[in-house]
Amino acid sequence: MNQIVIMGRLTRDPELRQTPNGVSVASFSLAVDRGFSPKDGGERQTDFIDVVAWRNTAEFVSKYFTKGQMAAVTGRLQIRDWTDKENNKRRSAEVVAENIYFTESKKSREAALGGAADPKEDFGSGYNTPVESSDFTELDMDDGDLPF
Repeated sequence: MNQIVIMGRLTRDPELRQTPNGVSVASFSLAVDRGFSPKDGGERQTDFIDVVAWRNTAEFVSKYFTKGQMAAVTGRLQIRDWTDKENNKRRSAEVVAENIYFTESKKSREAALGGAADPKEDFGSGYNTPVESSDFTELDMDDGDLPF
Protein backbone atom coordinates (compact mmCIF):
# COMPACT_ATOMS: atom_id res chain seq x y z
CA MET A 1 0.00 0.00 0.00
CA ASN A 2 1.37 3.42 -0.95
CA GLN A 3 -0.55 6.07 0.99
CA ILE A 4 0.93 9.22 2.53
CA VAL A 5 -0.51 12.05 4.60
CA ILE A 6 1.51 15.20 5.27
CA MET A 7 0.68 18.59 6.75
CA GLY A 8 2.76 21.74 6.61
CA ARG A 9 3.12 25.22 5.17
CA LEU A 10 3.57 25.97 1.48
CA THR A 11 7.10 27.22 0.85
CA ARG A 12 6.04 29.02 -2.34
CA ASP A 13 2.91 29.69 -4.39
CA PRO A 14 1.84 26.64 -6.42
CA GLU A 15 3.12 26.72 -10.01
CA LEU A 16 0.37 25.76 -12.47
CA ARG A 17 1.36 24.46 -15.92
CA GLN A 18 -0.30 22.57 -18.76
CA THR A 19 1.02 19.43 -20.43
CA PRO A 20 1.18 19.42 -24.25
CA ASN A 21 -2.17 17.57 -24.12
CA GLY A 22 -3.72 20.37 -22.01
CA VAL A 23 -3.72 18.53 -18.66
CA SER A 24 -3.25 20.83 -15.64
CA VAL A 25 -0.35 20.08 -13.29
CA ALA A 26 0.69 22.11 -10.23
CA SER A 27 3.87 21.75 -8.22
CA PHE A 28 4.71 23.15 -4.80
CA SER A 29 6.49 22.08 -1.64
CA LEU A 30 5.45 21.82 1.99
CA ALA A 31 7.63 22.55 5.01
CA VAL A 32 6.68 19.70 7.36
CA ASP A 33 7.89 19.74 10.96
CA ARG A 34 9.06 16.42 12.30
CA GLY A 35 6.89 15.10 15.11
CA PHE A 36 9.67 15.10 17.69
CA SER A 37 12.28 17.41 19.18
CA PRO A 38 15.97 16.50 19.32
CA LYS A 39 17.14 15.02 22.63
CA ASP A 40 19.81 17.70 22.99
CA GLY A 41 17.13 20.41 23.17
CA GLY A 42 17.98 21.82 19.76
CA GLU A 43 15.51 23.14 17.23
CA ARG A 44 12.83 20.91 15.80
CA GLN A 45 13.78 19.75 12.31
CA THR A 46 11.75 20.42 9.18
CA ASP A 47 11.50 18.41 5.97
CA PHE A 48 10.76 20.13 2.66
CA ILE A 49 8.60 17.79 0.61
CA ASP A 50 7.86 18.27 -3.08
CA VAL A 51 4.23 17.79 -4.09
CA VAL A 52 2.65 17.51 -7.53
CA ALA A 53 -1.10 17.71 -8.21
CA TRP A 54 -2.91 16.88 -11.44
CA ARG A 55 -6.10 17.99 -13.21
CA ASN A 56 -8.85 19.42 -10.94
CA THR A 57 -6.67 19.12 -7.85
CA ALA A 58 -3.94 21.16 -9.58
CA GLU A 59 -6.39 23.89 -10.51
CA PHE A 60 -7.85 23.89 -6.98
CA VAL A 61 -4.50 24.26 -5.22
CA SER A 62 -3.26 26.97 -7.59
CA LYS A 63 -6.48 28.95 -7.14
CA TYR A 64 -6.96 28.73 -3.37
CA PHE A 65 -3.52 28.22 -1.79
CA THR A 66 -0.60 30.61 -1.39
CA LYS A 67 2.87 30.67 0.13
CA GLY A 68 2.84 30.32 3.94
CA GLN A 69 -0.58 28.75 4.12
CA MET A 70 -1.05 25.56 6.13
CA ALA A 71 -2.32 22.58 4.12
CA ALA A 72 -2.80 18.85 4.50
CA VAL A 73 -2.13 16.57 1.55
CA THR A 74 -3.11 12.96 1.02
CA GLY A 75 -1.66 10.98 -1.84
CA ARG A 76 1.06 8.54 -2.77
CA LEU A 77 4.84 8.65 -2.78
CA GLN A 78 6.44 8.54 -6.22
CA ILE A 79 10.13 8.03 -7.00
CA ARG A 80 11.37 9.38 -10.34
CA ASP A 81 14.68 8.61 -12.02
CA TRP A 82 16.04 11.28 -14.38
CA THR A 83 19.25 12.52 -15.99
CA ASP A 84 20.62 16.01 -15.28
CA LYS A 85 22.35 18.39 -17.72
CA GLU A 86 25.75 16.82 -16.99
CA ASN A 87 24.32 13.38 -17.86
CA ASN A 88 24.34 12.21 -14.21
CA LYS A 89 21.61 9.82 -13.06
CA ARG A 90 19.39 11.41 -10.41
CA ARG A 91 16.48 10.23 -8.27
CA SER A 92 13.72 12.39 -6.81
CA ALA A 93 10.91 11.63 -4.38
CA GLU A 94 7.65 13.56 -4.49
CA VAL A 95 4.09 13.20 -3.25
CA VAL A 96 1.42 12.88 -5.92
CA ALA A 97 -1.55 14.64 -4.30
CA GLU A 98 -4.97 13.07 -4.42
CA ASN A 99 -6.62 15.56 -2.02
CA ILE A 100 -5.52 18.87 -0.54
CA TYR A 101 -7.25 20.35 2.49
CA PHE A 102 -7.31 23.68 4.32
CA THR A 103 -6.08 23.16 7.89
CA GLU A 104 -6.49 26.60 9.41
CA SER A 105 -9.46 28.89 9.78
CA LYS A 106 -9.80 32.26 8.15
CA LYS A 107 -9.54 33.92 11.60
CA SER A 108 -6.28 32.19 12.50
CA ARG A 109 -4.87 33.11 9.08
CA GLU A 110 -5.87 36.76 9.60
CA ALA A 111 -4.25 36.77 13.05
CA ALA A 112 -1.03 35.26 11.66
CA LEU A 113 -0.90 37.82 8.85
CA GLY A 114 -1.91 40.74 11.09
CA GLY A 115 -4.73 41.74 8.77
CA ALA A 116 -7.08 40.47 6.14
CA ALA A 117 -6.65 36.90 4.97
CA ASP A 118 -6.34 35.96 1.36
CA PRO A 119 -9.84 35.98 -0.16
CA LYS A 120 -9.06 32.66 -1.87
CA GLU A 121 -9.11 30.89 1.50
CA ASP A 122 -11.70 29.11 3.61
CA PHE A 123 -13.88 27.49 0.98
CA GLY A 124 -13.86 23.97 2.41
CA SER A 125 -11.59 21.08 1.61
CA GLY A 126 -10.56 18.84 -1.22
CA TYR A 127 -11.26 20.26 -4.66
CA ASN A 128 -14.89 21.19 -4.10
CA THR A 129 -16.21 24.33 -5.72
CA PRO A 130 -17.10 27.14 -3.29
CA VAL A 131 -20.81 27.84 -2.96
CA GLU A 132 -22.19 31.30 -2.29
CA SER A 133 -24.98 31.64 0.28
CA SER A 134 -27.12 33.30 -2.41
CA ASP A 135 -27.20 29.93 -4.20
CA PHE A 136 -29.59 28.63 -1.54
CA THR A 137 -33.25 29.44 -1.06
CA GLU A 138 -35.42 28.71 1.95
CA LEU A 139 -38.18 26.16 1.40
CA ASP A 140 -41.63 26.88 2.81
CA MET A 141 -42.57 23.43 4.03
CA ASP A 142 -44.32 22.11 7.10
CA ASP A 143 -41.86 19.76 8.77
CA GLY A 144 -44.28 18.57 11.43
CA ASP A 145 -44.30 15.03 9.99
CA LEU A 146 -40.55 14.55 10.40
CA PRO A 147 -39.58 11.91 13.01
CA PHE A 148 -36.84 14.07 14.53
